[in-house]
Amino acid sequence: MKQTNMFYILLISLVSAMGGLLFGYDWVVIGGAKIFYEPFFGLEGLPAMRGWAMSCALVGCLAGALLAGMWSDRYGRKKMLIIASVLFTVSAVGVGAANGFAWFVIYRIVGGFGIGIASNVSPIYIAEVAPSSIRGRFVSLNQLTIVLGILAAQIVNWAIARHFTAGGETLNPQSVEWAWRWMFWVGAVPAVVFFVLSFVIPESPRWLAVNGREEAARKTFVRIGGGQYAEEALQEIRQLSGRKEKLSLKSLFHPSVRRVLVIGVVLAVFQQWCGINVIFNYAHEIFSAAGYAVSDVLMNIVVTGVTNVLFTLLAVYTVDRWGRRALMTMGSAGLAVIYAVLGTAYYFEVSGMVMLILVVLAIAAYAMSLAPIVWVVLSEIFPTRLRGAMMALSTFCLWAASFVLTYTFPLLNEWLKASGTFWVYGGICLAGFFFILRYLPETKGKSLEQIENEITK
Repeated sequence: MKQTNMFYILLISLVSAMGGLLFGYDWVVIGGAKIFYEPFFGLEGLPAMRGWAMSCALVGCLAGALLAGMWSDRYGRKKMLIIASVLFTVSAVGVGAANGFAWFVIYRIVGGFGIGIASNVSPIYIAEVAPSSIRGRFVSLNQLTIVLGILAAQIVNWAIARHFTAGGETLNPQSVEWAWRWMFWVGAVPAVVFFVLSFVIPESPRWLAVNGREEAARKTFVRIGGGQYAEEALQEIRQLSGRKEKLSLKSLFHPSVRRVLVIGVVLAVFQQWCGINVIFNYAHEIFSAAGYAVSDVLMNIVVTGVTNVLFTLLAVYTVDRWGRRALMTMGSAGLAVIYAVLGTAYYFEVSGMVMLILVVLAIAAYAMSLAPIVWVVLSEIFPTRLRGAMMALSTFCLWAASFVLTYTFPLLNEWLKASGTFWVYGGICLAGFFFILRYLPETKGKSLEQIENEITK
């Protein structure tokens, strides 16, 4: 495709993927801020309130994910990206300025709403603007920005914590008052940039074409790949026009699309229940159980963040070469083996560098497979007319699974210890491996319309 305007596709994809950057930052920043805001709000002796502070954003995530699909199908992908940027900005400023715990929670829920929208709409937008031959790597950019956001939050947390504690571990009134505020306020900078740039990018051409605005769609398709590419893309969309249904709950469970919806939901849940996110949410507990002192934990967290970024870059490079299915099977099988070894190491009370290496290997396997590729597959397999709604339902299930994972880890850790907990996650990964092998079709190199024709027969 010689006329492909790679620079233009990269530009608009990166703007959309800024939703992923803010998603990653907002999701992780609270982990480093908790040691400062908990004494400020007097939560130290209140485990239920501490848990609520950490998980309240999920309420917004669930609502945002569920509503974003319906709204993006009705009002367009671009408008939802703008709304997400506003929510991220309001949340960053509001959480940092909160003087009461109730307002802290309210603004965290607002940020969660932005995460729910961005996690739904950003990969859909990129999938609908990127040509099929390069779609995988461009949708993977969204996951790359998520992990960059995670790494940015880890570095910001580490730097601000060191500044306000003078490089030590002793909290003082100034650190308790201001450190956590600045951790959240830093997130307002990329949020404002995202808001401004969201007005520059075009609306998704596929959304425009499906909603009767073919000329506007043609202009964007021409700019992406030239006149011939535009006509071919529009022709494929027209061929599917006779199969369009009025969006309703019933249409999501029509026999022609039920199978693909089940695949999407299972993959979304599996991405969370594979267990890797407990390493980010409960890093202090995991590294402490591995024998690390508190002073080493934050640096280890940064090491895991760097690993996350590097292997996500590897996924971006390989997704359109090796294919989605190959990477997903490799990742799930790899995690199953690593968790088996990690659980055994915990059982025999192995500590130190060996445990860090195993954790890094698990993150590497996840970062180049399940983390980015699930979003690629979800953005590809659903029919255009129902893509937003089906993505919303899948993303809702993903965040619900995330809540279950986050909530149950301390319980599993208490009942089964760290060894048994990671063996459970290994069993889930093994089951996921067989599901992917049996049911996941390969979508590499196919247009969204070709995929729709094949998978909804």
